[in-house]
Amino acid sequence: MRKTRKGRKAFWHNIKFKYKLTIINENTLEEVVGIHVSKLNGLSVLLSVCTVIFLIAAAIIAFTPLRNYLPGYMNSEVRSQIVANALRADSLQAALERQSRYVMNIQDILSGQVKADTVQSIDSLTDLRAEKLMERSKEEEEFRKQYEEKERYNLTAVTDVRDAAGLIFYRPLRGVMSAGFSPEKRHFGIDLTASPNESILATLDGTVIMSAYTAEWGYVIQIQHPQNFISVYKHCGSLMKHEGEKVKGGEVIALIGQSETEDNQPHLHFELWHKGNPINPEKYVVF
Repeated sequence: MRKTRKGRKAFWHNIKFKYKLTIINENTLEEVVGIHVSKLNGLSVLLSVCTVIFLIAAAIIAFTPLRNYLPGYMNSEVRSQIVANALRADSLQAALERQSRYVMNIQDILSGQVKADTVQSIDSLTDLRAEKLMERSKEEEEFRKQYEEKERYNLTAVTDVRDAAGLIFYRPLRGVMSAGFSPEKRHFGIDLTASPNESILATLDGTVIMSAYTAEWGYVIQIQHPQNFISVYKHCGSLMKHEGEKVKGGEVIALIGQSETEDNQPHLHFELWHKGNPINPEKYVVF
């Protein structure tokens, strides 16, 4: 016990022992400044400086736009700007496609493939190119006839159309389908691959009934639609809507996430349910 007390006294004596810091004039050897400091004073000043720097950094992050770069701090204004930019980008892409078709038709007119007197406006010109690009081949015509004959007496198909009467389904993502609908494998939707941060759109008007993060599916958003339809969007990178919010068909509701590995490309798992049963989204949405 005595050795312990002596050790403590020696420690405190060492940390409280004051040193004199002196600044001397080199020419006159006169003492200009003399400061008495100790190890305890040095530690106190260091902690005070660190505390002040931390408080300044916290204030800068909390009261400046820098906080928007931290996870979970995106405000509604920045979110609305992201949605507006995504919609603007989609509109610009559509305008660019129409302009490209217009230029292609101008080339056809100049080459004599299209008569100038048949063109009335830019809309008719672009529609002409769209129809030309969508011309059916013989193989497609034969397949269409076979499919129509096969599905003519398919009561399930008629029921599906009746249940979705008056609804226009939007494509949730511009991507490539990597996995199809397979209930026997417990895959109740389709997978669409896309580039990171690609916009995910609501397939119909509705109300968000779930917007949360799950351990198995990552960020998930579910929307209740009219006529007992529910759409589910899994593996999202970030969510733009909250539970209870009303959404319009074609509105941006989430963004595609980043790929965890080089081999695993970012993708969206999209499910469509009707009256509690999973249905094949390809019957309602053109991908």
